[in-house]
Amino acid sequence: MSQKISRRKAFRHVTATALAASAASSLLAADDDHPKLHGRVNHSVCKWCYGKIPLEEMCLAAKRIGLESVELLTVDTFPTLKKHDLACAMVSGVPGGITDGLNRLENHDKIVEFFEQTCPIVAKAGYPNIICFSGNRRGMDDQQGIENCAVGLKRIAPIAEKHKVTVCMELLNSKVDHHDYMCDHTAWGVELVKKVGSERFKLLYDIYHMQIMEGDVIRTIRTSHSYIGHYHTGGVPDRHEIDETQELYYPAVMKAILATGFKGFVAQEFIPRNPDALASLEKGVRICDV
Repeated sequence: MSQKISRRKAFRHVTATALAASAASSLLAADDDHPKLHGRVNHSVCKWCYGKIPLEEMCLAAKRIGLESVELLTVDTFPTLKKHDLACAMVSGVPGGITDGLNRLENHDKIVEFFEQTCPIVAKAGYPNIICFSGNRRGMDDQQGIENCAVGLKRIAPIAEKHKVTVCMELLNSKVDHHDYMCDHTAWGVELVKKVGSERFKLLYDIYHMQIMEGDVIRTIRTSHSYIGHYHTGGVPDRHEIDETQELYYPAVMKAILATGFKGFVAQEFIPRNPDALASLEKGVRICDV
């Protein structure tokens, strides 16, 4: 038996349904503001690019965006990272920094001591990598630099192997940002990795730096991926956002990295021009989330 519905009741029903649908749409829209990442790339970010943002705030933003790591931090930051269930995919703090590195024999003792102290802490935290540097040439022949770096790294490698932590030497450009830096070409770094001969020593391939020095990024990734333990991004020419304003097409670069079977981290390392720096970070992550 059918029941007649008054116009007023019908109007109320339609209005209630519309309001419910609107509320549901609003909730979905809120969720869509930060849709989940695809899960094929392990995303990280280099904290130094966001120096004005406190680490606590940076960690909250990283979790919201879907990052797994905030990196280039020292061991004293680990409690804050742990609080937010984040990794430090590349630990920093090596004595001498970029300019005074492993190509000088006189630097070896203090650098080896750093790794003796730091590797157990990094391993206990469950983090994968610690950065190191070649140092500047200062007139040194490239081959001599390889020989000297290998001497130091062969002292460090057993420590890294014992604790299952990978030491990564960063490839940097000597043309624009780090004049006279020695590890400035992939071929030099690959030769060093071969000479050290440890699965716990690899290269940090900074895409920005190597685009400046040698280009041919995708071919290099394909041919040298077994010597690479970590990647950094950055817009060329000025290390800003990795969007349509710069010369590299990062989705293609990322697909090339994944095609090698890489399971490590890729870290955003660009300096945002956008006043909303975290919005730029999220856009960069999504560009790379192929």
